[in-house]
Amino acid sequence: RDGREIQAYTVIIASGTVERLMNIPGEQETIGKGISFCAVCDSAFYKNKDVIVIGGGNSALEESVYLTRVVNKVTIVIRRDVFRADESVQKKVLENDKIDVIRNKLPHEVLIDNGRVLGLAVKDTKTNEITDIYASGIFPYIGNDPVTGFAKNLGITDENGYIIVDDKMRTKVNGIYGAGDVCKKFLRQIVTAVNDGAVAVQAAGKYIEQL
Repeated sequence: RDGREIQAYTVIIASGTVERLMNIPGEQETIGKGISFCAVCDSAFYKNKDVIVIGGGNSALEESVYLTRVVNKVTIVIRRDVFRADESVQKKVLENDKIDVIRNKLPHEVLIDNGRVLGLAVKDTKTNEITDIYASGIFPYIGNDPVTGFAKNLGITDENGYIIVDDKMRTKVNGIYGAGDVCKKFLRQIVTAVNDGAVAVQAAGKYIEQL
C-alpha cells in the first residue's frame, strides 16, 4: 500500500479467504456488534439469546447445531426451499427443537438499535414481501472468497480466484507457490493449511538451491 517493492527469488501466496458478506444496509456497521462469522468464537456472547444463521450449506447447518448448545433459539434463513447440506446434517437440524427454518427468504436489511443488531429484515423471493426477524446476533455462512485480487493477472488462479498448485504447491509461474485456504482444494482446515505451508517452504528452498 505504501508503494514499496520487495525483490525475492520466491513468493508463497498464503493470503487465505475472506467471509462473503450479505451486502445489505446495516451490515458493515454491525460487524462485531451482533454480526459474527464464527460460532465457536462468539457463541458465548449470545447465551440464552436468539440468533439468526444465514445459509443452507454444511457450514451454516453445522454451526446452527453448535449454537443450540448456548443460545435460546436459532433461526436459519435460506434463499431456496431446500438445503444444500448433507442429509445427515439436515436431519440433525430438522430434529432440533431449538432451530426454526425460514425458506425462500433473502437478507434485506440489518435492524439496528443503539449501534447493535436488533434483528434482520428479510425479503420473500417469490412475493418480495418484507418481514422482520428479531434476534441479538446474525451469523452469515454464505461462503468465502480467496484474497487473490493482486494475483489475478498472473494466470495462476481458477475461475473463482483460487490459486492452482501441484503436489509441491507450485503454480505455473516459476518461483510462485500457494499455501492454505487460498488454494484450490477439497478440504480447507488448519491442518491442511499447515501441511501446504510446510511443503511450499521446502519446495521454495529447493528451487532457490537450484538457482
